[in-house]
Amino acid sequence: MKIILGSASPRRKELLERMGLAFEVIPSKGEEIITKIIPSEVVRELAEQKADAVLRELTGDDQLIIGADTIVAYGHQILGKPADEEDAYRMLHTLSGKTHQVYTGVCLLRTNPDGQTEHLFYEKTDVTFYPMTDREIWEYIRTGDPMDKAGSYGIQGVFGKYVREIHGDYNNVVGLPIARLYQEMKVFCSES
Repeated sequence: MKIILGSASPRRKELLERMGLAFEVIPSKGEEIITKIIPSEVVRELAEQKADAVLRELTGDDQLIIGADTIVAYGHQILGKPADEEDAYRMLHTLSGKTHQVYTGVCLLRTNPDGQTEHLFYEKTDVTFYPMTDREIWEYIRTGDPMDKAGSYGIQGVFGKYVREIHGDYNNVVGLPIARLYQEMKVFCSES
């Protein structure tokens, strides 16, 4: 079976490589449309859209497409990638000294001669930041690191010094819950 990661994220690629799988990267080029408001539903919806967009570009059978999407949520507010530095500041200032949630939705889409099957799941991790001064927030923003990350931060880099604690899967916060993914793939691939 050919495995395809439907994401341009270098972090997801690196995490999937850690699983020891042979896979190909085909980034999703579809437009993302959010129709849900509950974070766990939003990430599953977006992951499914990414997997479906990749499927439309492929031919052949016996393929497993992995679509994934990660968002940060604080209360009822979903914090995606920042639009600009001011938006990054707003997000980091909001999260400073508080606990928020990181959700990653995953869609496993398998094709075979009999058609296709799909499995959706999500993982949630609670993350608590230490309080940050305005100066610390702006120093981090000026590194450029937050600009392509949900919630305006990357836990795996220099920003890690502001993370007080996490409850749940660290790799989920990076962008792909690989342990859960491995377990879900084992069951899904044996049944489909």
